[in-house]
Amino acid sequence: MASVAAKVMSTVSAPYGVLVTATQLAERIADIKSAETCDCSVFAFLSEVSPQLQRSFIDEMGVSKDAVAKVAQQFSTLAGYRLPLAV
Repeated sequence: MASVAAKVMSTVSAPYGVLVTATQLAERIADIKSAETCDCSVFAFLSEVSPQLQRSFIDEMGVSKDAVAKVAQQFSTLAGYRLPLAV
């Protein structure tokens, strides 16, 4: 696992005891269903990982930036404040 993914996974997994792989997280951050189900690993990624590290992870994992932006927007609405990647 690359250092970017390792940093992200330690931030996302540790506080919530959620065991997801980097690949699973990459899929979830681009899936609008994650917002509908209030996936805590995705919210942790969008709210607790630095925006620069978020972008590096998205690039490293080959995730659609547009899809992540839509998920971030949904989570922003749910949370009541703007998340950095929200469109």
